[in-house]
Amino acid sequence: MLGPVLVAAVAVAALPRATGTAQAGGDGPAAKGPVTILWVGDTTPGSYVGLPPGDGEGLFSGVRARLRGAGIAAGNLEGTLAEGGASKCGAAWPDGTCFAFQAPPRYAKGLRSAGFDVMNMANNHAMDFGRSVYWGTVRALRAQRIARTGAPGLITVLERNGTRVAFVGFSAYHWTNPMTDLARTRTLVRRAATRADVVVVIMHAGAEGSDRTHVPHGREVAFGEDRGDTRAFAHTAIDAGADLVLGSGPHVIRGIERYHHRLIAYSLGNFASQGTFARGGVLSLSGMLEVQVDPDGHVLGGRWKALELTGQGRPVADPVHMSTYLVRRLSREDFGARAWPIAVDGRLAPVSG
Repeated sequence: MLGPVLVAAVAVAALPRATGTAQAGGDGPAAKGPVTILWVGDTTPGSYVGLPPGDGEGLFSGVRARLRGAGIAAGNLEGTLAEGGASKCGAAWPDGTCFAFQAPPRYAKGLRSAGFDVMNMANNHAMDFGRSVYWGTVRALRAQRIARTGAPGLITVLERNGTRVAFVGFSAYHWTNPMTDLARTRTLVRRAATRADVVVVIMHAGAEGSDRTHVPHGREVAFGEDRGDTRAFAHTAIDAGADLVLGSGPHVIRGIERYHHRLIAYSLGNFASQGTFARGGVLSLSGMLEVQVDPDGHVLGGRWKALELTGQGRPVADPVHMSTYLVRRLSREDFGARAWPIAVDGRLAPVSG
């Protein structure tokens, strides 16, 4: 569903504080019904090797119908949508050891046209060009009526079918909610649970690379950064009241766990880019996770839509379901009896299945 209408927001002056609740949709009391939430992984309209044509709209031509058909479509915005600022990589463009992603603000229109309703900004690329560009990105999303989540203390609430859904984004960086602080995680998730029927926690976490498809026990480190203990964080979020935990960050697919009858998707890999991410093998496998939940957050069913990344990173349907086979295998290997049941055609069993 395109463009939630923001009816309340919190004005903030500077990072890292951005507390409060942003609400979207709904004109009054309504009977509560099920909501379909669709999640995809890392999405980067901007690139240091060139921008996608048509303000980025062409990136999503192969998946637009599915995104638009969801009650709420959410993704991880890996990069910025504003001009100016100083690259975190210094005066020269990246040399292979540092990456900074930027596209003009008009590229937010491509996200709206694709069908995105909310974008996560809790990740390592939201501040690639400093605070002014961060807030320029926020303004670009707002101009297209796309909600955002991920700033410290920010709880974003959207309403669909009479059911209020809260999104809270976490990562390991100071400009986001810190997933490395489990006490603060509990507090914020509990607060979100008082403001919405369903709580969705988004995490950008984990080490990166083609050999990182498994979810380890303990903390993960990448490029000298503490990327958090993904299992401990996800379980803490569920214990505190989250109904779904949706992940990105490793740039590869990871398994899906059933924990206390709630769903944790640790990573969906990359989703769309213009030559930004490495490709080949498991790095070119992607997916769209569609989950239907009732107003109490119980999973009624869903589907894993297998994708492959073509060209410079454009997602299209994968007729041989390679990523479906991969996520089924990883879920069984990493979580055993707690693996979420996924059929060979990608159908997700309900919570009791």
